[in-house]
Amino acid sequence: MYHVDAGAQSKTYEGQPVYLLDAASTLEVQALNQWIDSTTPDGETRPPSIVLFGESAHQIVETVRTVGDDPLLVPLRVTLTEKKRNGLLRRMFAPRGNSKPTRVWQRWVQGDDPDRSEVLIGAPATLTELETRFDRTGGKSLSSFICRQATLALDKAERDVIGSEYKIPRFVVEDMTEQKKFHDGIAELAAEVGESVADVNRRVHEILHEMVATETRRAVEMWGTLGAYFSRAYRVDVDRTDLAKVRELNKNYPLVFLPNHRSYLDPLVLRPALLTEGLPLNHVMGGINVGFWPLGPIAKRSGVVLIQRKFSDEIYKWTLRQYMSFLLGKRFNLEWYIEGGRSRTGKLRPPRFGLLTYLVDALESSDAEDVYLVPTSITYDRLHEVGAMAAESHGAQKQAEGIRMLIGYIRAQGKLRGNVYLTFAEPISVRSILAENDDKRVAVQKIALTVAHAINDTTPVTPAALVTMALLGIEDRALNVHEMWAIISPLARYMQKRGLPTAGGVDISEVDVVRSAVVAQVNAGVVKRFDDGPEPVFYLAQDKHLVAAFFRNNAIHYFVMRAIGELVVLPDRDQTEASTPESMWKAALELRDLLKFEFFFGDKKDFGQRLEAEVALIDPDWRDNLADPEYAARQIEMQDLHLAHRVLQPILEAYQVVADQLLLLPVDAELDKPSFIAQCLGAAQARRLRQQLDHSEAISGELFDTALQLADNRKLVDPGGENLAQRRRDFAREINEWARKARVIRDMAHRMLDDVDPLNVPGPMAGDTVSDESGDEVR
Repeated sequence: MYHVDAGAQSKTYEGQPVYLLDAASTLEVQALNQWIDSTTPDGETRPPSIVLFGESAHQIVETVRTVGDDPLLVPLRVTLTEKKRNGLLRRMFAPRGNSKPTRVWQRWVQGDDPDRSEVLIGAPATLTELETRFDRTGGKSLSSFICRQATLALDKAERDVIGSEYKIPRFVVEDMTEQKKFHDGIAELAAEVGESVADVNRRVHEILHEMVATETRRAVEMWGTLGAYFSRAYRVDVDRTDLAKVRELNKNYPLVFLPNHRSYLDPLVLRPALLTEGLPLNHVMGGINVGFWPLGPIAKRSGVVLIQRKFSDEIYKWTLRQYMSFLLGKRFNLEWYIEGGRSRTGKLRPPRFGLLTYLVDALESSDAEDVYLVPTSITYDRLHEVGAMAAESHGAQKQAEGIRMLIGYIRAQGKLRGNVYLTFAEPISVRSILAENDDKRVAVQKIALTVAHAINDTTPVTPAALVTMALLGIEDRALNVHEMWAIISPLARYMQKRGLPTAGGVDISEVDVVRSAVVAQVNAGVVKRFDDGPEPVFYLAQDKHLVAAFFRNNAIHYFVMRAIGELVVLPDRDQTEASTPESMWKAALELRDLLKFEFFFGDKKDFGQRLEAEVALIDPDWRDNLADPEYAARQIEMQDLHLAHRVLQPILEAYQVVADQLLLLPVDAELDKPSFIAQCLGAAQARRLRQQLDHSEAISGELFDTALQLADNRKLVDPGGENLAQRRRDFAREINEWARKARVIRDMAHRMLDDVDPLNVPGPMAGDTVSDESGDEVR
């Protein structure tokens, strides 16, 4: 009869106990044996003990069988609680995970305070129970299996002491590769790729060595420290509305967090926020391009899975699926960035299907009942690296990831201060979508688009987005406070009607909020202030248009349908007949197709409902007045809100450049994409200097690239197509007509500003001062 009292666990077992010591040093072995001696009742024989992973570890089974018919195996470990492990140096150098403590550290702790350490008891199991579990795995070594199970039991018990952030997988490669189904899978894979089993097995182990995250507690803490240092320029605002549901789901299901990708800081900002909410450490699926020293080794040891950015190797694909299946079966949470890379424009990029496909395959082959996806929005109101990304869009070479880039990035974080907002959408069941779609490819696409829409719908509108939207829409003109408010106030009312989320829940209709946002952009160098006139005026800094567009584009998806509504109700240049609902719908679908590589639209039914709701906001009686060709233009001009030129005109102007450059390309010539983009950049800059483009942000390699995607989708790029020259001309005319309509809206907005009443501005007036968070003042 043996009684175990391990904290909350208290249970009596039959059978002779055998202690399994998870000890990293002689000192720990001595401490554990002293504990066994002290807890053995007087008059009873001291139970035997075996050191896990020691010289006799491979003989555990033979040793314990000598004790009795069905001995009870009790894991023991020396651990330190967070409360006792105080002091920065002790936290940094204390032993973590599999790391072996130094003799200096042991003497320091023992000599300073021997009570710092305590003995941890893992959940016991009989030899028969362990043999039954082992038989289910089809493994090769029962002794190795017992060692791993004892360590995992101790890890689980230890998390109750040190916290869930240390829920880290152990012996991943061993657990995976000792399974019978793993060996069967390698044999099938070898036959499929036409290689020997030995060669495939060797390649799989090489991939796992490169890929598998080998977490240790020390690295987890170090990564958290680095994250706090890297992101020290930000105040993190977490919307906890849906996190309670997420946390509850995680009790029974693995989770996959799918954030948008704006910055290198994203995983460093997200991790502590989730840990604070009691969620365990995520396995972050990251590109191997960040595997450089010293960041890569630290990242890998703290939960980052380093995978190749592009791969077509069937062995690599199979290995990745096996690893993901292992993680899902053990209910570890995953995290990756569904866009595949950082957004250069601020808009959500099209989702990548690759990892989602592997996730679906892994779910089908794992023991997990389901997996839930958590669409996550990360939104910054200021961001250091946007300037570099904007330069790349103007043709500059991307700086390679490496130690030099890392040092510059760290330094830059100390020079900037802003806010980052974390919001979470309703979790999505993968099983439910798979059940609705027999075709797996269709299911994966539906999952990806559902996640993308959810991220957009939960992204909050920041004051920075509204300020930059106001200035970009009228970029050649400086604005005073009254004019700025005349643009933003209608936007705020529109957002309230739509019930759009705002960053930090602030009231964007408050003039002080807008003023503080202007100051923040001035401090960031995106906006300039001129004080030598009768009143301060604000304007976009030179060459900062793409930087400003990045912050506006964080929220641009909320305003696209309104902008489309403004354009489709305007008559065409050569239109002679009155518009009809059918003609407007046809025009809307044409514009939807033109913009399909820029924005995520729902299906035609959803698109139609949203469009009709937007047009009704402009004029509820629009259907009754379609017979008057001039009615629509008059109604739009009467509005105090104009969005088409702020949202769509820069895109249409960039598309104009690409369409015109295609006209210059001989129909029998192959397109050299880098050379073509360079030509577009030069042509766009020349047009802007000649004021043939209204928006400097139209000079964008990113926009030229999506325009080329559209042209290629319409088979206008490759040479030799039927009637190619005429179809290219039709393409250019279509874009030019939409751009003309956007300029009509822009002229309306200019005229509205000319009539701004300076007395119709709430809050402090020019001459008063308002301070932002940093203490800077704006009059």
